[in-house]
Amino acid sequence: MRQLVEDLQTIEDRLRQGGGAKRVEKQHRDGKLTARERIGKLLDPGSMFLEIGLLIAYDQYDGQAPAAGVVTGVGKIEGRPAIVVANDATVKAGAWWPETITKILRAQEIAMRNRVPIVYLVDSAGVNLPLQDGIFPGQYGAARIFYYNSLMRRRLHVPQIAAVMGPCIAGGAYLPALSDVIIMVEGTSFMGLGGPNLVKGAVGQVIDAESLGGARMHTTVSGVAHFMAKDDAACVELIRKRFRALPLGPPAPQGVTPAKPAEGLYDLMPADHRLPYNVEDAIARIFDGQGDGGDYLEFQPNHAPELLCADVKLFGRPVALVANRRGFLKTEGGPRIGGIVYTESARKVAYFVENAERNGVPLIYFQDVSGFMVGAEAERDGIIRAGAEMVESMACATVPKIVLTLNHASGAGYYAMAGQGFDPNFTFGWPTARIGVMEGDSAVQAVHGPELEKLKAEGKPVPDELKERIERTRADYDRWLDARYAAARGHVDALIDPLETRRVLAFALEIATAHGNREHLILETL
Repeated sequence: MRQLVEDLQTIEDRLRQGGGAKRVEKQHRDGKLTARERIGKLLDPGSMFLEIGLLIAYDQYDGQAPAAGVVTGVGKIEGRPAIVVANDATVKAGAWWPETITKILRAQEIAMRNRVPIVYLVDSAGVNLPLQDGIFPGQYGAARIFYYNSLMRRRLHVPQIAAVMGPCIAGGAYLPALSDVIIMVEGTSFMGLGGPNLVKGAVGQVIDAESLGGARMHTTVSGVAHFMAKDDAACVELIRKRFRALPLGPPAPQGVTPAKPAEGLYDLMPADHRLPYNVEDAIARIFDGQGDGGDYLEFQPNHAPELLCADVKLFGRPVALVANRRGFLKTEGGPRIGGIVYTESARKVAYFVENAERNGVPLIYFQDVSGFMVGAEAERDGIIRAGAEMVESMACATVPKIVLTLNHASGAGYYAMAGQGFDPNFTFGWPTARIGVMEGDSAVQAVHGPELEKLKAEGKPVPDELKERIERTRADYDRWLDARYAAARGHVDALIDPLETRRVLAFALEIATAHGNREHLILETL
């Protein structure tokens, strides 16, 4: 785990450098702060910035699109939780890659789901034209950003503040235009449906950028922008002033120190991901203290123990926890395999989740699941119907759902444990997370098993060509199951250091409960 965390931090440090020192220098010469410098000044001093999607596309485009050219995350502004979207102009002038759209949409979905204000720090040259086919069209193309803008403004009443701190070109100009408040920076910002060159080519007018779409023009003539700031620092202060006018939520409750120190989480997971460990040890290092008089209460501890359901507290907030146990477990009905969902455990979780929904208690899922039980006995026990009950209760629950993948997240078990497709409020993973249909060895058996069996029956050796295909299959699955691969494709919001688990989950829970919204995201956007 220590090595995985170190490797992850090395990648993250490199990505946070954006386009590199020379482009940062240019941004400063142009009188502008970088995206991360702006965020640093915007958020409350010493507060947490929970970055979402930092690893998106890190292994694509020959490394030329760090963080997909946009910084997205959650922090606090004047004591109020907020989503921040900041174009990184050091990366190809802040142009939009296909994955930039993915990140902006995810940030907007977090704002909508949790009814949290969103701030756009705009500094973008617009669409990365050679890749426009993956940006412009489609249901989840750039247009959906403006769809979400409109829903937040007219239906959901989620505050949106847009600060144009550099160029804001063409269709991208609708992002600030569909926000509640628009701030521009004198001398450095531009907003227009076409720049001077396009205007000259289209209508024959010769005009400079400042006269066409600068801050002074938009705040004195067109009236499109509402405020003009003299520089980036003044612009950030204007945003903070607007936040001071928003309602302040109730103070967060106080929690109890966990029973065990977080440092032990590094030694929790075995080096071989197939070996068992004690998930209760993780719980004791993350949630509020569970000693005498503590609030930890496991639901049906002696029934279907492969799935742990418990009432816990996180910094004083009640939470319903669902976690997979690993290893071989002894029960009255015989041994059971941890990490597998049986008929009884599926029904147990469904009932537990329904109770959490009735009582308005948020759900946290600790995923380490290999899938549902298969075989004649399982089918006779009605595993399909029980699994459907587990999925349905989770899918229809309106309380906040936060997911942490510790190890395996395989097969339909991943879905039933609040997989990403069910719109949980937040999804996180440890560097040990392995998200996929199945493990490599299982895939080898599924793909090449019949051929291997035939060779065995005929008494023939395995040919080199088949051996090569088997190794390619195993290598593909090893790559696909790497946590960084999942993070690079947005399958988790963030990979986190286990030592930060309690803090990250508590902050995500605070955001998810800040405004008491209990509507499904899909219903909000239709």
